[in-house]
Amino acid sequence: MSWLSTVLAGLLAVTTPLAARLAGERTAAPATPILTVAAPAQAGHPVLSRSTPPETKVLGEHASNARAAASKPRADRPKPAKLRAVVGRTTAPAVPKVAQGVHLLVHAAPGLMAHRNPWSSAPAVGTVASVSRYYHVPLVLWVETTNAKGTWGRVELPYLYPRRDGWIPLQGLGHDQTAVTVTVDLSEREVRVWKNGELRYHVAGAIGAPSTPTPPGAYVVTDRVPFPASSSYGSFAFGISGIQPHLPPGWSGGDQLAIHGTNEPWSIGTAASAGCIRVSAWAIDRFKPLLRLGTPVIVQP
Repeated sequence: MSWLSTVLAGLLAVTTPLAARLAGERTAAPATPILTVAAPAQAGHPVLSRSTPPETKVLGEHASNARAAASKPRADRPKPAKLRAVVGRTTAPAVPKVAQGVHLLVHAAPGLMAHRNPWSSAPAVGTVASVSRYYHVPLVLWVETTNAKGTWGRVELPYLYPRRDGWIPLQGLGHDQTAVTVTVDLSEREVRVWKNGELRYHVAGAIGAPSTPTPPGAYVVTDRVPFPASSSYGSFAFGISGIQPHLPPGWSGGDQLAIHGTNEPWSIGTAASAGCIRVSAWAIDRFKPLLRLGTPVIVQP
């Protein structure tokens, strides 16, 4: 048996390090998954408006997600542009400057005037809205930069088109902060949520149709509105401080932009809406704890 013992010892010497390495790979902490899903187009979609009032509570969430809808066979459905799950961050986009660090937020006050330069004698560029357009929620503004003394801040004026920014005095305004940034890449039809410069979520989104394109801009979250899960907004909508200047003919709804769910999950990843950004119920559930009032939303061409 001595020759058999020698052979077994040799085999153990070779296989033990390999088994240990594989076990180490299995026990290593998994990378945070970044999910991107997309599916074919459908008809237009309402822009957030007061004509569909918010519910006092969420009546339910979508149980399905866009991947299941996209994979459902249907003869008249074109093949999705892409349907993939990306694990890890090796394929994540570069971190934009705006997504890094902590953002200063201030609470708008009635009658707050914005100026062309950071001093009171500079020409006025407009009065800053103090409440949201349809739900009258007190607005929280993202201060994009401050002067050297930190006494004035530059903000984007809400609900204006063409877009306009200006300087506001910061003294006397309530201050807050957030480390979360949302970026929407219209060319890729993707929504990315960053926290402290790290990509937390990376999902497909439906954008405005060619006749009603989503306008690029630097916006903030102004409303957090629950809806019945079966509504055209899905179960939840994040109103943002932009407006749609190119509404469909005969449009009778509102003109405020939003990031929201949908009852047409197959449209996610296409150019199909009236200007809003649609995402899956899966994404909405994960955005809720992160997107507070005042969170920057940067829509890029």
